Amino acid sequence: MIELGGTQPTPQASDHIMDGTDATFMQDVVEVSRTVPVIVDFWAPWCGPCKTLGPAIEAAVTKAGGRVKLVKIDVDANPAVAGQLQVQSIPTVYAFHNGQPVDGFQGNIPPSEIDAFITKIADLAGPAEDEGLGAAIEAAESMLEAGEVTDAVETFAAILQEDPNHAAAYAGLVRGYLALGDVEQAEAVLNGAPAESSTDPLLEAVYAQIALAKEAANAGPVADLTAAVEANPDDHQARFDLAAALHANGQTAEAIDALLEIFRRDAEWNDGAARTQLFKIFDALKPNDPLVLNGRRKLSSLIFA
Repeated sequence: MIELGGTQPTPQASDHIMDGTDATFMQDVVEVSRTVPVIVDFWAPWCGPCKTLGPAIEAAVTKAGGRVKLVKIDVDANPAVAGQLQVQSIPTVYAFHNGQPVDGFQGNIPPSEIDAFITKIADLAGPAEDEGLGAAIEAAESMLEAGEVTDAVETFAAILQEDPNHAAAYAGLVRGYLALGDVEQAEAVLNGAPAESSTDPLLEAVYAQIALAKEAANAGPVADLTAAVEANPDDHQARFDLAAALHANGQTAEAIDALLEIFRRDAEWNDGAARTQLFKIFDALKPNDPLVLNGRRKLSSLIFA
C-alpha cells in the first residue's frame, strides 16, 4: 500500500503566475491549458479596479497550489488578443481549459467569489490530488525517465489500487508497457480505464502513442524510403512511410518535417493524411514540448500562407 502521509513543499507563486503577451498567448495560455486550466487577467496600469482584483486573483491562484495557472496581460501593450476575445472593459478575466475559453467575468468581485471561481476552474482538471498519491506519481515518473521501467510499472499499478480512477496512473502504466515493448498490454490497460476518463488529455496522449507504436511495427527501412523520396519527391506515400519509419527510429523532429513537406506540397493528399498524422504525433507529446510548439507554428504558417 502506498503511504499517504507526509507533506510536499509549497510551489512558489512564480511557478503559477506570469505576465503574458500577444506573441506568447498561444504557448502560455492555449497550449498550457491542455494540461492545466489557465486564468487570463486582462488589465492596464491606469485601471483602478485592476489594482484590487489582480492581487486577489494572484492570492487565490497561489492557494490553489498548481492546479491552475494565471497569465496577466496588459491590454495597452498587447491589444491583439484582447480584441479577438472582444474584451470591452477591464478588468476582464477569462478561464481556458483544453485550449478553449470556458468561463469568465468582468469587473471587480469580492475575494470570496474569486476563490470560488478559481476553485471551480481548477476542478475542471479533476479534484485536488491526494498528497501521497501525487508524490507516488512523481516518483513513478522519475523511475520511468531513469529507465527503471519495471519499478515504474509496479508503482503506477499500486497507485491504481488506491485510486482506480487515477488518469495519470493509467497514462503512466500505459507508457511503462510501451517502454517495455508490450503494445498489446499497453492497449489492454488503456481499454480498462474508466469511460469518464477517456477524454482526459493524459489518456488521449497515450492513445496516440499506442497508435504510433503500432505503425512503427510496420515501418520500412529508413534508408530505402529516403532513397525512394529522393528519386521522386512527389511520392507522398513514400514520404509518409518515411515519416513513420523516422518516428519509429526516435527521429521525431525529422518525422514532423517530412509530414510538413507533404502538407506543403499537397495539403489534401489522401484526405489530409499528413495533417492527421501530425496531430497524432503532437498529441503523443507534451503540449509544451518544443517539437510540438515549433511543429504547430510551422503547420499554421502553411495553412494561412
